[in-house]
Amino acid sequence: MSSINLQSHRAQLIATAVAASVTTAGLFYSYSTLTKRRRRKELDLEIRKALSQHDREHPRPGPEPPSPGDIYIKALEEEAAKSIRLQQDEYDEELIREQLARNYAFFGDEGMKKVRGGSVVVVGCGGVGSWAAVMLVRSGVSKIRLVDFDYVTLSSLNRHATANLADVGTPKVKCVERTLKEIAKWVEVDACIDIWRKEEGGELLDGYDWVVDAIDNIQTKVDLLKYCHDNKLKVFSSMGAGAKCDPTRIQISDISYTVYDPLARSVRRRLRLQGVTSGIPVVYSTEVPGDVKLLPLPEEEFQKGPVKELGVFDDFRVRILPVLGPLPAIFGLNIASYIVCELSGKPISNPLPIKNRKKLYERIYRDLLHREGQLAGQQLNRLPIDEDDVGFIFEDLHRGRSVIPPHDVPTRPTLVRWDYSKPLTTDNAVVFEHKDAEKHHSSCSGKDGVSPASLWGTEVEEIVNRRFEEARKIFT
Repeated sequence: MSSINLQSHRAQLIATAVAASVTTAGLFYSYSTLTKRRRRKELDLEIRKALSQHDREHPRPGPEPPSPGDIYIKALEEEAAKSIRLQQDEYDEELIREQLARNYAFFGDEGMKKVRGGSVVVVGCGGVGSWAAVMLVRSGVSKIRLVDFDYVTLSSLNRHATANLADVGTPKVKCVERTLKEIAKWVEVDACIDIWRKEEGGELLDGYDWVVDAIDNIQTKVDLLKYCHDNKLKVFSSMGAGAKCDPTRIQISDISYTVYDPLARSVRRRLRLQGVTSGIPVVYSTEVPGDVKLLPLPEEEFQKGPVKELGVFDDFRVRILPVLGPLPAIFGLNIASYIVCELSGKPISNPLPIKNRKKLYERIYRDLLHREGQLAGQQLNRLPIDEDDVGFIFEDLHRGRSVIPPHDVPTRPTLVRWDYSKPLTTDNAVVFEHKDAEKHHSSCSGKDGVSPASLWGTEVEEIVNRRFEEARKIFT
């Protein structure tokens, strides 16, 4: 029992010693901290006295300037006051001009008056259209209509300007509308969960200064561009951003000057068939798409019936192209830049042209001129077709490929007359690889020449006839 009491007494002594040590350490720390504070205060007083003595001996003219601290505090107070006004929806002209100050510095008062008075319809609010809409509003456009029938999916999030996880399953136009109103409280947004149809075309477009075509369905895109052209509505169209990765190849051009882009080629051909050859600005990429295919559908989707019936609307693509997210964004920013500059009255001057493409047409033309001169037995100065026709035949009719299977892109594209019993016209000229052109010319020209069908076969002849029928529709 005495042993237990002894141990308890020893434990109490140890606990008391530890507590005393902790208390002593705390007192030392408090004393040290208090001493440092006192010294710091004494030093501060000495500095103030020295400054005061210096000011008395060397007085400054005029009122004493505010200290950096005072300036900073005043700036914070001003920003806090603005925040309160914004939260209370007191968004007056002063705040609007401050938000658009950089644009005012660029365009001036008159230019920004036009921009802020402008109105734009964005048809298609996916990866391209959403970015165009956001930057149009950030730049000062105060009236915008959004048209799209589609909904946000998880796969939309790699490229959409405003969508987040919470938006999956909601209409794209509503998602964009919310963000636009968060950016600029004064903007007038009309979000239409709808699809543009040529039958009711004017209902969604009339009364607006510009139309943005960011549709990914070819036929609807062509219908929209044709409607705008016929009704003299200013329209800017986005070509294909899918399956591209090189931002340095993206540029603005007229639809008639686009090259390499399969979507642009298809749209251009269809517009030509309807009598529209130029006058539509587009953003597109000169990057040649690689061997990229549509993403596969699960086998169970094919079991549901024909693939074309799986879409929300007829003719809308069900399987999707791979898309690198930044590329559609860059397309949309190009669109917004172009339209804002046009609205301001300061359009983009001297846009960069496609280099060397015209030289290609000139070389093809010279080669054809030389060959036709050999047939005529004399030097020719010109042909019934010109260099623009050469470009049309090469790019639009033959899609930049040889007429001979497997229809590869020729390393040295050459144009020759198809049927030497008929004159050279746009519907009697075909594209070959150079060696095939030489074979065709030597075999089919002259009195004893063979027919093109016997040389190349009926399959090639059928392709050529289809191409020539397209040409006749355009030029008759």
